[in-house]
Amino acid sequence: MSKTIIHTENAPAAIGTYSQAVRVNSTIYLSGQIPLDPATMKMQDDNFSTQAHQVFKNLSAVSVAAGGSLQDMVKLNIFMVDLANFAEVNEIMSEYFEQPYPARAAVQVVALPMGAAVEMDGVLEMPDNYSY
Repeated sequence: MSKTIIHTENAPAAIGTYSQAVRVNSTIYLSGQIPLDPATMKMQDDNFSTQAHQVFKNLSAVSVAAGGSLQDMVKLNIFMVDLANFAEVNEIMSEYFEQPYPARAAVQVVALPMGAAVEMDGVLEMPDNYSY
């Protein structure tokens, strides 16, 4: 198995023992992103919508660094500290994805790193004509 590490300055640097993303063949595994501003490494404000938008921007930056886009995502996992934000995350997600939508899980968790309200990770599958 050959794996390639994906890194971009346009998304927050890893704050632990992980990579922003790892490519194995045509599949790219995106690590969890929280609403950190990549320029300052500071958390966005407490507003759920602001945080969710920043997470999607971070996922998008890593996807672009991998040679793809959010439209190549086949699986998205959303972790929220309050599942009452489910309808709002659906609305925000519709701003970043077009049909066909990726498979998705949305779960409530007790806490997230750095007090974030939302974290997301995902899997991209690159098109057959993608050059490795």
